[in-house]
Amino acid sequence: MRYMLLINSDESSYDTMTEEDGTKLMAAYGTFTSDLQKAGALVASDRLQPSTTATTVRVRDGKTLTTDGPFAETKEQFGGYYTIDVKDLDEALTWAAKVPSATYGSVEVRPVWE
Repeated sequence: MRYMLLINSDESSYDTMTEEDGTKLMAAYGTFTSDLQKAGALVASDRLQPSTTATTVRVRDGKTLTTDGPFAETKEQFGGYYTIDVKDLDEALTWAAKVPSATYGSVEVRPVWE
């Protein structure tokens, strides 16, 4: 089964992160990605630009409305994802707990329609 691991964290934490902490975080993501690849579970992954670069689109009464920024004001922003192919939800949850940002943000695990 395919699952999306949707990574959410407070983007402002990166502004106050030391260079050393940033390097450690990127190394942890490199290890995590490598582990997924070795397990044959990685389908795709991407890191997103900050939410300030987002544009939200809505269609109301046949008119397209665009708004700068993310969909909603929240403390955590959607920062990236992994699509994985694993045997079941339990395995997906095990991988989600290993996402480096899970220690200070959250990872939503959602099955992909097959």
